Parts: sequence; structure tokens; C-alpha cells
Amino acid sequence: MPPNLCTVVVFLLATMAYGGGAVGVNWGTTASHPLPPTKVVELLKSNNVTKVKLLDADPGVLEALSGSNLGVTVGIPNASLRTLNSSKKAAESWVHDNVTRYVSNGGSGVKIEYVAVGDEPFLQSYGEQFHPFVIGAAMNIHIALARAKLESKVKVVVPCSFDSFLSESGHPSKGHFRADLNRTMIELLTFLSKHSSPFFATISPFLSLHQNKNISLDFTLFKANAKPHNDSRRTYKNSFDLSYDILVTALSTVGFPKMEIVVSQIGWPTDGAANATSSTAETFMKGLVEHLHSKSGTPLRPRDPPSETYIFSLLDEDQRSVSTGNFERHWGVFTFDGQAKYHFDFIQGSKNLVDAQNVEYLPSKWCVVNNNKDLSNATASSLEACSLADCTALSPGGSCSNISWPGNISYAFNSYYQQHNQSADSCNFGGLGLITTVDPSVDNCSVCCCSL
Repeated sequence: MPPNLCTVVVFLLATMAYGGGAVGVNWGTTASHPLPPTKVVELLKSNNVTKVKLLDADPGVLEALSGSNLGVTVGIPNASLRTLNSSKKAAESWVHDNVTRYVSNGGSGVKIEYVAVGDEPFLQSYGEQFHPFVIGAAMNIHIALARAKLESKVKVVVPCSFDSFLSESGHPSKGHFRADLNRTMIELLTFLSKHSSPFFATISPFLSLHQNKNISLDFTLFKANAKPHNDSRRTYKNSFDLSYDILVTALSTVGFPKMEIVVSQIGWPTDGAANATSSTAETFMKGLVEHLHSKSGTPLRPRDPPSETYIFSLLDEDQRSVSTGNFERHWGVFTFDGQAKYHFDFIQGSKNLVDAQNVEYLPSKWCVVNNNKDLSNATASSLEACSLADCTALSPGGSCSNISWPGNISYAFNSYYQQHNQSADSCNFGGLGLITTVDPSVDNCSVCCCSL
């Protein structure tokens, strides 16, 4: 039997029509034990999701999507941009291997709608290392698609990070692109406009909350009683509209006031930081989807919501980089094994969210600290375990931050043990580890989840 990982939920992740747009999901695979792609496609379809954005072009994932009729965005990793910028032949090979061979033909194959060039290559923490290659890579991919007679079916886009645009004052009317990006953005927008492609951008109310002391939690969560923000004669009732209109102004400032916008990533993590909880994520997600479904748009684009919005993310990924914060591994609406994390009442009465079915688990075994041993070196062993596994739930504000010593040691040992497929030698730790069949989970802290 699978372990009791989380509360079963009532939630809408589903893609749904509202005006001219839709809500889809990001599907990442940076996990030690990812669900089999066929299981994920079943999960998407059983929850009525019809659009999915991939961060790469994994063959197993694309094969699983074949015949699903899901609208798909395939991604090109940042590491490939230099080569694709310098070589049209490399771009043709990439398109052949990752688009042409999978693309839908009369219902079979994969319904590829976009190629995303780079994974937020303008993220400020990357510096300018990818800037010189993005536009050239996008152009070469478009040329390759045209040669394959796919340019009318598949659009080329570049996902832009939440920190690509800003307003120092916090007022949308003062929005602009980062100074180091101005020239590149004009080139990108000219390219997108020429080929009728939308502007892909991340909106991150969660990060805005953590980085801006003038933004309240209620304002971020679409609460009706939140104190509004005023900008001249415009009134903003939530953080999403505020960030979106900062982008709208940035686009207008460089000469593209009517550019179509796709929100390529937006979500709320459930662990690893203050306010990163399942209940808060539930409130945010419900508020977001209700707002999008209302078709109200924003003060600068009334009755004109984003043409598409992609929730970040479908599943937790325990190997994502935590350079931004420990919450990075907890964006999933579902746990790593496809179990929903929280309740979310769909305003249109959609069916309840369906968990992944028939998931295979390893035996119900855990690795804990042996209290009969000398534990003077246990902390050092746990730090070593955490450096090679996922202990982000132990961080301040995390779901397991309140468990005391030596419970936190057991959490670290077990995380390493599960990640290494419960091999006996992965519960050694110099003789301090002990394999048990008694679930050591306490309160809201799931000390472990048996690996897939």
C-alpha cells in the first residue's frame, strides 16, 4: 500500500477556457524519482489539463504525450543556446530530433504549439552569459521550423524571468525592462511581433511578497479586504495585476503596447519558507484561477487577461536548485508521486482533482537514527546526508522545522536512504542508522515518503 502522503484534495488544475485564454501547467522532471511519463500524462488527462509546458524535450516525455492531444511547449536548455545561435545546421538537427519526429499529424503524434528558447535565460543571477545567444538561437530555430513547413503550427518564444522587468517605486506606470536587457528585449520583441508569437513571462507574487515589504500577504492572496495600491487614477487590488501591469508598461515603453502576453510560470510553493504552506497555496491558487476566469483583466488591460497561463508546477522536484531558496523544491500542486496537496474548490463545479493511480512504491521501510548509539557525531553525519539528499523541509519556516533533535537527524538519514532506493548501505552512517518498518512521521512533518 502506498504511504499516506497528503490530504486528498478538491482542486482545479484543469485547463479551462476563459475568454481567449487557458490555464495549463509546467511539467518539470528534476527529481530523483520522477513519475513515469505515462503516469503523468494520465494525471494530466484525468484532471482535464489540456496544455503543458516542458522545460526540455525529453524523448520519453514526448513519446508519452504522443496521441494525447495536449497542447505542448517544448523547451531548449540554456546550455544549448550558444550552439544553436552559431549554427543553422544545429538548429535544423534540434528541430528534426525534437519537433518534426513527434509533431502531430491528423491526431497522432504530439501537438507541439511552442518551442521555448532557453529556460528564463535573462534571469538576473545568470548575469549576461546567455544574452548574446538568445535572439540568434530563436531566429535559427524559426528558420529550421520554416524549412520543415511547421512555422504556421509551432511558434518560437523566449520565457522571460520575473526579474526581467521591474518598477523601483512599485507603481505599474513606472514599469520598465532591466537596463542591461533593453537592447536585447527590443530585438526579441521585434522578432516575436514579426512572427505573431506571444511574450512569455513569469509572474511571481510569492517572490514579490518576500522581496517587497510594501506588499502584504492579503494583497498577494487576492483577499477582498486587502489594502489596495493606487497608481495615479488606477487602483490595484492584488499583486498579480500589479506585476502584470508593470510588464505591460515595460512593453509599451519599448514600443510594443499591444504585445500578446502568456504567463509562462506562476504558482505558490508549499514548503521550505515562511508562508510556503499548503493552505496558503490553496488560497492563492483559488484566487488566481477565479480572477483569470472572471475575464476582468487588469487596470491597463481591462477585459484582456493573459492569452494563456501556466501554473508552476505540476509536481514537486527534489533535485531543483535551491539557490533562490529551499522552497524551490516544493512548487508542485502534487507531491512527487502525484498525490494532491491541498483543497481547491473550482467555481464552475468541476469534478474533484484525481490523484495519480496505481503508483508503485518501494517497501514501507525507513532509516532512522539508532538511539542506542553514541550520537556525538550524528549532526555531522546528517549534514553530509542533507548535502546529497533533500532536507529543505527542515529549513526555517519548513513543515519539519519544529522537530527536535534527534528527530531531525532521522529525517536527514531517511531522505538519503529513500533517494538511494533503500539500499542497506545507504542507512549506515558509521553505524548510526537503523532500518525500521515503523513510520516515524510526526504531526505535519512527513519524515519520509517511500521512493518510487
